[in-house]
Amino acid sequence: MNRGHTTATAVATARQGTGQPTELASGSGSGSGIAFALLGSVQVVLIFTLAAVAVPLPRIGTELGVSRAGLILLTSAYGLTFAGLLLFGGRLADRYGGRPVLAAGLAVFGIASVLAALAPGFEALLAARLLQGAGAAAVAPAGMAVLRVLFPEPEAYGRAMATWGGLSVLGATAGNLGSGVISAVLSWRWAFAVPVLVAAVALALVRRLLPATPPVPGRSLDLPGAVLATAGITLAGAGLVLTEAHSWGSAPVLVPLVAGLALLAAFPAAERRRADPLLPPGFLADRWRRLGLAAIALSAAGTATVFILLSLALQQQRGYSALLTSAAFVPFATALIGAGRAAPPLIGRYGPERVTGAGFGCGAIGLALLAATGSEPDLAYAYALLPGLLLLPAGVALSFAGAAVLATSGVPGRQAGLAGGVLNTAMEAGATVLFAVLLTLGGDAASLAAASTAFAVLAAVTLAPRTT
Repeated sequence: MNRGHTTATAVATARQGTGQPTELASGSGSGSGIAFALLGSVQVVLIFTLAAVAVPLPRIGTELGVSRAGLILLTSAYGLTFAGLLLFGGRLADRYGGRPVLAAGLAVFGIASVLAALAPGFEALLAARLLQGAGAAAVAPAGMAVLRVLFPEPEAYGRAMATWGGLSVLGATAGNLGSGVISAVLSWRWAFAVPVLVAAVALALVRRLLPATPPVPGRSLDLPGAVLATAGITLAGAGLVLTEAHSWGSAPVLVPLVAGLALLAAFPAAERRRADPLLPPGFLADRWRRLGLAAIALSAAGTATVFILLSLALQQQRGYSALLTSAAFVPFATALIGAGRAAPPLIGRYGPERVTGAGFGCGAIGLALLAATGSEPDLAYAYALLPGLLLLPAGVALSFAGAAVLATSGVPGRQAGLAGGVLNTAMEAGATVLFAVLLTLGGDAASLAAASTAFAVLAAVTLAPRTT
């Protein structure tokens, strides 16, 4: 029996109720459900913050006098430091314990959010976004380390991860919708009030609600590996992001891209010489873990592509306001929440690999519909956009939930922070790479069609082991 099916069986055996967070700790007391709700809220806000400037980007550019290249960099700054520091954040959580690293990361994240809201100009806002990402890089893996202690039994942990997998997509959706509404009613600066409030509340409740997480004494931080990984991911990501404003052969793209790739190429060799490497080579040896991480990266890239391309198209081609653009994505959010609630019982019954494959199949159809009709300004919203905006989020919610189970099952407690760092790195760095590639394919429809093809291929790969 394959490991993915073993995980699914464990989830099915332990599953009760409807998959809501408060039911995840069946047998562990209601306190576990409340703690899960706190951790889940923090995870949603981390991704909310990633998308918080997407819809109001034109207003920010006008108010602060930022060029197109600057806006692209501003959009990506949070994700660059978030992705670049995640592996090191995971090591900090494993070395010192998840709860204290979570508290420290929340403090940095909250302070940076205040600075972003008060930023007087582009440079100050860019620096605040970079600092937000650094704080988030500590919070995300530390939260998963606490989650591992909160649900020590494999069945309960698998059930928790099935729900956890949909939180990131929910956060991205909330960020896009919420930022549009807030910027239309108040100002884009008020969108940063959400991470400030959640960080403050979570920081006040960390010690009261979350269990102590045992550190791993004597574990090195592997600073050389952390420098190579952080600098490599950040530089390569910056080069890829700038392909939207510059040609592939230009210095702004080639210099950071080549430097980043060189550092990433040196990372495995440096890690092999370490007795306690930042990323143990065997961690990615499991086929199902690799498949789950690839699924997370592709799901995040597909969602980001749709949000950014359609947000721009609705405002620039159809003349939508920021508020109306956010309203256009309400069906997306509704389908996402509905599918997210359905994901845990489906994983328990059919296994994470089947649910992941079915999700990608559904998402591929949604993307294909958006590619075919989404760029037609003369077609009514109900015909051109609504079908795709219902099918895509339903598929993404299922694929994310199943992939999170595949990527984290079988991970020992001492590597819980590492698992959180790798999972979030796949979501952030992988999505950045794939998103940049999609944007270079020549037009919105071509990008969406390519994403649809990638979804269909991964659906076939994921389902193949169960049909042979």
